[in-house]
Amino acid sequence: MPEPSGPSQPSGPSDKSKVILVTGAAGGIGAAIAELAIARGHRVLLTDADEDAALTRARALGERAAAHNLDIRSPADWSRAFDAAQARFGVVDVLVNNAGITHTGLARDLRPQQHRDIVEINLLGTITGVCTALERMTAQGHGHIITVCSMTSFLPLPGYSTYGATKHGLRAFHHSVAIEERDGPLDFTIVHPPSTRTGMLDQEMADPSAAIAFAEKSYAPEQIAKAVVDAMTAKPVEVVFPPLAGRFQRIVGVFPRLMRRAIPIVEAQGRRRRDKLRSAQEIPASGN
Repeated sequence: MPEPSGPSQPSGPSDKSKVILVTGAAGGIGAAIAELAIARGHRVLLTDADEDAALTRARALGERAAAHNLDIRSPADWSRAFDAAQARFGVVDVLVNNAGITHTGLARDLRPQQHRDIVEINLLGTITGVCTALERMTAQGHGHIITVCSMTSFLPLPGYSTYGATKHGLRAFHHSVAIEERDGPLDFTIVHPPSTRTGMLDQEMADPSAAIAFAEKSYAPEQIAKAVVDAMTAKPVEVVFPPLAGRFQRIVGVFPRLMRRAIPIVEAQGRRRRDKLRSAQEIPASGN
């Protein structure tokens, strides 16, 4: 991370300029969140396990961006990231928990370590970050924790058994903590994106077991980023994206019998759309 010119003095949050720590910010949704937040005048510490990629991204975003290495599984890394943000910009006003991974495939086909990786990063890593933020933000008297979760937190999907389990757990953890801290100075928001055009979608394209990801249209990272950055001001409790399709998925997820009948139909639709997309990719573009 570039050396700061001098430590900033801690200050209260401002709608015009907040200090934001974003995880998984080297690419995808996290990078889009950082870019939009900086465009709106905020200061952002981009964190990622890929430090070089985060540094490259931060340099491209200018002086209101900085980067720091963060393995979200490590409590010590979390403390160092908060310290780095404060040294460069001031105390962290908003934590955006965005980092996550998936290994697609049927549960029986994944290796034990793959199941463990998903749980340790998506769930335990985020829990560690929230607990770090709770202590820091409560002490400073303000803070906003935004968790980027997933629509799979409402609806279990084939090919995503452990991934979905972590997102179910993450939503339960997030809301439980928000209730526990209801008399404190912090705000809590959770955002549920649908299928998004990131490297994760490329992984899903290559795996037939993940065909259900293509049942509906995917969204650009910038669209999800807008929902997240807007939430920094509006501070909603929960954001389902997109709103209409999201409501349908939530309803289906409540009723197991309906879910078991509907999901195979949706999966078949996703398989057809995936096959069309793959065929289109394989057709060479014709030149003029």
